[in-house]
Amino acid sequence: METALIVEDLPVTRKWLAASVEAAFPGVQIELAGGLGAARQAIAASTPDLGLIDLGLPDGDGIDLIHALADTDAYIVVTTVFADDDHLFPALKAGAHGYVLKDQSRAQMVELLQGIVRGQPPLSASIARRLLAHFGPAPEPAGDVHLSPREHETLSLISKGFTVAKVAEAMSISPNTAAGYVKEIYRKLNVSSRAEVAMEASRRGLLG
Repeated sequence: METALIVEDLPVTRKWLAASVEAAFPGVQIELAGGLGAARQAIAASTPDLGLIDLGLPDGDGIDLIHALADTDAYIVVTTVFADDDHLFPALKAGAHGYVLKDQSRAQMVELLQGIVRGQPPLSASIARRLLAHFGPAPEPAGDVHLSPREHETLSLISKGFTVAKVAEAMSISPNTAAGYVKEIYRKLNVSSRAEVAMEASRRGLLG
């Protein structure tokens, strides 16, 4: 991660998030925004590698910003106090890769962020449990899902937040071929978003 955008209206929380990002990714360039308008201006100037987005902003809903970033190469992590389904699932469907509650310690936040480079979606423990309950309590063995070598490679990339275009570039294939691999992975894992892909693949032991 070379650049990060933190969207948070509370100054103390902005400072805490910035310190966590700096600890997780030394040398990262951080831009701070206190609301939706400032965040949109920052994105218009340059798309960040990482976006930490609060949902309850004074001038709008953070979901709108997730939608704006969903088609970019930004890795989107919600940072919020809302732990209910009415906030969690719309955020994931909008394109968020992770969902972290603000009750984490700095060490916990750093560990969650560092997991991104290993293909592990940053999820608070309570959120991970909620998602597991949503998918079904009984984990299914990886042997029930048969992925080709190219699909495994694609899965590894999209779990790290790669867009279809970036997957195609990394694998030296056409965007249409990459999109086909992604579609097939979604079908085999029975998911509908990138955050769900990473979560379900991790649950099945398909990553690592």
